[in-house]
Amino acid sequence: MKTVLIPTDFKLESIKIIDALVQHQSNETLNIIFVHAFKLSDSITDMLMLSRRSRDYENVSDEFYQELNKAKAKYPGQINNICIEYFYGSTVAAFKNFIEAFDVSGIAYLKAYSFTPINKYSIDPKFLTERAGCEVILLNTLTVHSKENLIDTKIQEAQLQEANA
Repeated sequence: MKTVLIPTDFKLESIKIIDALVQHQSNETLNIIFVHAFKLSDSITDMLMLSRRSRDYENVSDEFYQELNKAKAKYPGQINNICIEYFYGSTVAAFKNFIEAFDVSGIAYLKAYSFTPINKYSIDPKFLTERAGCEVILLNTLTVHSKENLIDTKIQEAQLQEANA
């Protein structure tokens, strides 16, 4: 079983990476972790409340959760689990500890990935992931095709050719 980290800003478009990742890792069962990184605040109050960061989950829309559930249902044999985690810190050493704690095998990005901060403490994950020493997997959604769609298309083409003949 392989654990893959996917940096996200919780846009629905970022879920498209799951199709590409499942095709790229076709022989693996995957645990997928969508992660967003926050730098730590200088406020002592914020530091004391760090364990009570439930308000950070308000950044995730219901549609995002629904799409994650659809993706998991679409690939029941290949996806074991999909979850959302937050990383709090700004050092590579702390990020390496985060990766080790979740036993991450690789970090996946779409080639056209463009980070958008969700609040003033958000940090661009490429700053951390490029130097973390973990495999980075660059994927392109343009080359992703569903096997069912390809088969359906060939059947439809054959039916059209028969009808035109």
